[in-house]
Amino acid sequence: MTICPCCGFKFVGTLSEGCAECGARSVGEALPKPEHELPSYGRSLLLAVTGALMVLVFLTQTIIALMQRAPRVTPILALSSVLPLDRWSWVAAGETAAWRLKWIAIPVTIIVLWGSLKIYRSMLKSSARFCGLGYAKTGIMASALVPVLIAVLIGVTVPERLHQRQLGLEAASYALGYRLDRALLEYSARYGTLPADLKDLDRLPDPDGSIAAALSSLDASAYKPSADLAALPKQKSQTLRGAVIRNASLDTATDDLPGEALSFTNYDLPLPGADKLMGTEDDLFVHDGIIKKASEGVHGPGTTPVSTTSAKP
Repeated sequence: MTICPCCGFKFVGTLSEGCAECGARSVGEALPKPEHELPSYGRSLLLAVTGALMVLVFLTQTIIALMQRAPRVTPILALSSVLPLDRWSWVAAGETAAWRLKWIAIPVTIIVLWGSLKIYRSMLKSSARFCGLGYAKTGIMASALVPVLIAVLIGVTVPERLHQRQLGLEAASYALGYRLDRALLEYSARYGTLPADLKDLDRLPDPDGSIAAALSSLDASAYKPSADLAALPKQKSQTLRGAVIRNASLDTATDDLPGEALSFTNYDLPLPGADKLMGTEDDLFVHDGIIKKASEGVHGPGTTPVSTTSAKP
């Protein structure tokens, strides 16, 4: 089967006899192949450039992260401060670059390695036709080394990042406790006592809605206000002129009980921890603005709290 180079018609025969479609014919015999052919370097160059580009991208991201971490300095010391010589600064910058490139590196690595290995195998089948096999192999190794390095740097930082995430969740729980404590202090300063129920905090101005958001994320019934008997003011007994008080009661069991106008001075408030569930190990306990783990406890010695359930009129 012969294909005419002029019209593209396929026919059986030779071009010396002429094309059956357009009549074109060859003017001579085809040139023989040269005895010595120069090997091709295009595929080797492609693999080497691909590996170099991947290394260059990672190195560029590392330098950018290093410059962002560097403090502001004078122009004289700018270069030495932006590009420090200690290895831990470079490791930290490499970790930052690895996290930035993680989603790009996965698909790019799959495509690059698949294409590079396919090209390299074709070069090995006809090694006499291609040169620079060593450079091609180096390019493939560089292409594979970059994703491995990214995976190692990410794996090293995973425990610390999980720890930082846990600290962030705990900080959010502590922020809830501090916001409620601030609201309770504002209520005490305005009304002279702590509220008997957290729902009473609705009487406070809440322009940003932070109090309402805090109350919606916890169980208000867990709030326990109390009064310290040692801190209650002693009331003087009234003396009736011209009258004799007979059969005075000396019952000391009721003398120390607070009256109806009880002013709450202390409170206990359990809060959910980072898991947002009550009854777990990470629960928090707020006692008069001091936030601790529920397992640690906050009651100090020498105090006799009187809760709302034990107060008698």
